[in-house]
Amino acid sequence: MEVAAKNCKRVMVVDDAEIDRYMAEKIMTKYKFAEEVITVESAMDALEYLTSHQNMPDSLPCLILLDINMPEMSGFDFLDEYAKLPELVKRKCIIVMLSSSMLPEDHERAMLSPYVCDFLDKPLNPVKLQTVQAACFC
Repeated sequence: MEVAAKNCKRVMVVDDAEIDRYMAEKIMTKYKFAEEVITVESAMDALEYLTSHQNMPDSLPCLILLDINMPEMSGFDFLDEYAKLPELVKRKCIIVMLSSSMLPEDHERAMLSPYVCDFLDKPLNPVKLQTVQAACFC
């Protein structure tokens, strides 16, 4: 199965589970979905990266795969803080929630956010990459 990204140079994976970060990175690398995959283990690390690169649009990820359930700061808490970032960052980054949460209210809450393009169940796979392309990059 061939997956080629549309305008996806850099992707960020935000997940506290090392195995999920590893799997997402390997899938995206194998199917040439992104030139670079940035992995961070917390929402706070993701916000720090985005803030430190906010004036360098070429170094921002075009896609953020965001887990919901993380210690210290959840994916939803991340979205609240993300809303405070400069418009340049929010225009550059597309967010997809990638979670193992089976709660319908999590899915509904995620899709109510103006910053979330799609909600996918873990684990990431080639078919889900194609879903991301179709839903978020067209």
